[in-house]
Order: sequence, then structure tokens, then C-alpha cells
Amino acid sequence: MIKILVKRKVPPHKEEALKSLIDQLRSITNGQPGYVSGETLKRVDRPGESLVVSKWQSLGLWNQWFASQERAAAQAKIDALLGEPTEYEIYEYD
Repeated sequence: MIKILVKRKVPPHKEEALKSLIDQLRSITNGQPGYVSGETLKRVDRPGESLVVSKWQSLGLWNQWFASQERAAAQAKIDALLGEPTEYEIYEYD
């Protein structure tokens, strides 16, 4: 099992648009092989920072999803909205 931390900086006037795009991305992620769960968090001490925590059965299944055209298209919309790339961190259980 692995967890993916997806970090984004979100200007206040773009929060609602980002939420909509993340909801769309989550809806297509739900049917992917290896996807276990996900949650979206807003940082309390630094307004404008968003974190999605995504749990996957394996790094290989995450990499398949990450390389997919469907995910790339959805992610491109998010990055275009925010004007900067999304950051990813991958962790495995110890």
C-alpha cells in the first residue's frame, strides 16, 4: 500500500473552481484498479494550501493511473486554473 500526497496552492478566488475539478478527477479515479480511497484537506495555518491524500494498493497501479491520458487531461485543467504545477509525494507503509 502507498499514499500519495498531492499538494496545491490555491488563490482564494479559485477555490470553488478547483473543488469542482477535483471532484471530477476523483469521480474518474474511483473506478481505477488499485485505488483505495482519497480525501481533500485545506491547510488551517496556511490559507490557500490544499492537500489530497490518495491511497493505492501498489506503486505500479498508481503509476498506471498517473500515466493515463484521462488523468493527464483532468490534471492539465487543474494546473491551468492554478497557474503552477501540482506537487506529488509518494509514501509507502513501513
